[in-house]
Amino acid sequence: MSLFSALQLGNNALQAQQIGLQVTGQNIANANTPGYIREEVVFSPAPTQRKGGLLLGLGVEVTAIIQKIDKFVEERLRGATSDRAGDEIREQTYLQLEAVAGELSDTDLSTAINNFFSSIHEVLNQPDSVSVRNLAVLQGKTLAGQLQRLNDRVLSIRNDLNKQIGEHAADINRLTDTISKLNIKIASTEGGDTTASDAVGLRDQRNLALANLSELINFRSSEQVDGTVTVFVGGDYLVFQGQKRNVQTRQESIEGLLTTSIDLVDSKSPLDITAGKIAGLTDARDLITGEFLDDLNSFTSTLVFEFNKLFSSGQGLKGYQELTSEFGVSNSQAALDAAGLTFTPVNGAFQIQTFNRQTGLTKNYDITVDLNGFDLDTSLTDLAAQIDAADGLAAEVTSTGRLKIVSESVDVEFAFADDTSGVLAALGVNTFFTGTSAVNVGVSSTISKNPALFAASDEGIGGGTGLAVKLAGFLDRALESASGETLTTLYDSLTSKTTQASAVARGVAEGSRVFEETLRGQQLGVSGVSIDEEAIKLITYQRAFQATAKFIRAVADLLEILVNL
Repeated sequence: MSLFSALQLGNNALQAQQIGLQVTGQNIANANTPGYIREEVVFSPAPTQRKGGLLLGLGVEVTAIIQKIDKFVEERLRGATSDRAGDEIREQTYLQLEAVAGELSDTDLSTAINNFFSSIHEVLNQPDSVSVRNLAVLQGKTLAGQLQRLNDRVLSIRNDLNKQIGEHAADINRLTDTISKLNIKIASTEGGDTTASDAVGLRDQRNLALANLSELINFRSSEQVDGTVTVFVGGDYLVFQGQKRNVQTRQESIEGLLTTSIDLVDSKSPLDITAGKIAGLTDARDLITGEFLDDLNSFTSTLVFEFNKLFSSGQGLKGYQELTSEFGVSNSQAALDAAGLTFTPVNGAFQIQTFNRQTGLTKNYDITVDLNGFDLDTSLTDLAAQIDAADGLAAEVTSTGRLKIVSESVDVEFAFADDTSGVLAALGVNTFFTGTSAVNVGVSSTISKNPALFAASDEGIGGGTGLAVKLAGFLDRALESASGETLTTLYDSLTSKTTQASAVARGVAEGSRVFEETLRGQQLGVSGVSIDEEAIKLITYQRAFQATAKFIRAVADLLEILVNL
């Protein structure tokens, strides 16, 4: 080897160690940079030189600068991130539901229920007091208001979840646009197979975009030979080389609620999202809050119908002079169980009582509700005709399909008793609660204006507390429409279902967090920057650089001697 070849060897070594120092400095500088992947210099022996019968090396050369990355761990980590993000949304939603329900506080639903039925107990103690009956009416209003507020608050959570789904569609488009553009830059920078080095800075940006996308949706990614990444969601691709497919939101009304979903723009087919924030938001909207609202409305509906069935067979301190049913039918000639009423009556009968305050006489009239499916079943028109036949009463079906009953004398009041058909509750006649669900539940305005109409008697207008005894024990009464369950059991089921599901959601979310952190630890073990390790490399490259400088100095001295000969 000539001295000039030795100088070339030293030059190669100096450049290699200088590059090693620069890459090490790059790692140290980005030790805390999110998404940064540790870089590594790939050294290899320089080409050899023949000297007579000898093959002499020319030192070292840098063949590539690559990222230290385990692509299998990266893919699993993205999947774990999607699972964790979705599970945390479900966990947070359950926590919000628990906070909204406010159990064990002084303003929860159970307190309103207990206060209402306690006020009915007071009617037993003072049956002739209109003010006590008014307190029961006020507590009923409080209960109805609590049910409506709970429904509105949960509905607000549900609408917020739906809004977030729509907002994330723009985030998906932004991230896929970033990935597609970086694909082009990476392919151009790396030049396909012309270099073994990675476009390290660009790949870091792309990996960060992929990590952010995994927070929103679950996907599969596949790196191509040209360095580009293809992103698949289900059977559809979102990114292929420099191309990307945009998504858009689609809104539709389902059961009266605005529902947002995400579709591909070109095919208008729904994006198959099974994990990530969007899947968590969808489950939280449709399953968690949706199921809670369904259960709350079912509970309210049962309370309203069953309480009204009992209440409508009772009499107050006073009777009615005029009364119009809350609910109407679209066809007054149709059988009552097929007339489109929210609550369906059954075959049975009830009594209508007339009380003459001048004479003190009470008359009872039996009203038949024939709904056995044979012959001609009773329609609203038939019902009005039977009531109209009672002395002192006039009944008709209004233009809106409602039943209207009027006393033909100022001295005659009327009331109802012994309804075995449920038709009074179904029509909203002599009922306490109005509405059909937590959305519109309320208390009869007629009874609110005149609490003396609050039914506590089953013995006739003006006295008795037989019905109040039954109403006060309503919480523990087996309910026919609830398969024999009690209202207490139904409420316990409503609250415990949420509490138990919340505990499960917390456990699942915690498991997802632990698993993600485990994978992130594996990823950092490969791709993360260790300051201690880089410091050791820094010293190694420094010493190698110094030794190479001394080698070059020695060769220079030899050249000087040779020149001076």
